[in-house]
Amino acid sequence: MTDEIPEIGSVTGTGVPVRGNDIDTDQVIPARFMKVVTFDGLGEFAFFDLRFDEDDEQKDHPFNESAFQSASVLAVNANFGCGSSREHAPQALMRWGIDAIVGESFAEIFAGNCLALGIPTVTADHDAIADLQAWIDDNPDGEIHVDVETETVTYGGNTIEATVDDAQRRALTEGVWDTTALMKSNADAVADRATSLSYTDV
Repeated sequence: MTDEIPEIGSVTGTGVPVRGNDIDTDQVIPARFMKVVTFDGLGEFAFFDLRFDEDDEQKDHPFNESAFQSASVLAVNANFGCGSSREHAPQALMRWGIDAIVGESFAEIFAGNCLALGIPTVTADHDAIADLQAWIDDNPDGEIHVDVETETVTYGGNTIEATVDDAQRRALTEGVWDTTALMKSNADAVADRATSLSYTDV
């Protein structure tokens, strides 16, 4: 662990439900918004084509509802984040305000890209997620506690027995999820190792 990388044992915040199976990364952030030098500002384009019509008029979507604008826990269904392996998808969600995602299942690459940002992707069964989404609808100001270490999701007096991938759980709770920061903080050790490798010219 380094001082630059926080340990993420849990996330607490209000929720926002986005229903539907197989929501792919193009729905999370349409390709036309990926022509950027940095990820700054991507948050406003999260789920853009699901939120707005061709005349930029709002559709019925949770990310447009005022009750969910301060939400930080996203509740989704099965195979969320499938499709192309664009890191812009979790970047857009993070910049919208999402700190954790609870769902039935996630595309593996999407979950890995979330981990690189320190965003836990926690899974639970269909009925548990449906109940959570319904509770969020009825309690938009209600707090949800996502405990990565104990693999539970607690809300409104209810506790879901959830699952966090072992490697993800260790990386988050031990503060080793940001590989770029790890390499930066160990730059001297990396340089020393590079000089000992026969195939590098340092």
